Amino acid sequence: MKQVKAIAGILLMLVVIIIAVQNFRAFSTTVKFHVDLLFFNWESPPMSLYLVAILTFLIGVFLAGIYGIVERFRLKNELRQLNSMLKEKDKELNSLRNLPVTGEDVSVVKSSDAGS
Repeated sequence: MKQVKAIAGILLMLVVIIIAVQNFRAFSTTVKFHVDLLFFNWESPPMSLYLVAILTFLIGVFLAGIYGIVERFRLKNELRQLNSMLKEKDKELNSLRNLPVTGEDVSVVKSSDAGS
């Protein structure tokens, strides 16, 4: 299975390289970003589309990583709660297993026992 993943990764990188080489001129053009608000005006320095694509990818990886960390902590907390509930249920089950065995029906309360 590791070999299949490695071959798939190599093929994906090959496709990306082919696309990058074929579109070299389009990616090498420079762009500027403008932010013009009422109270804030900003213009980025000229940068190539290669840099924009790489920065966008890295920001996406960073945000996905942050989301993954938050989700991991949430699931860890849920697992801790479920484990504590499981321990409580095991204790309850063990206490019910240790009840004395009698021939009487436990669910029916006798009228003589109820009056006492």
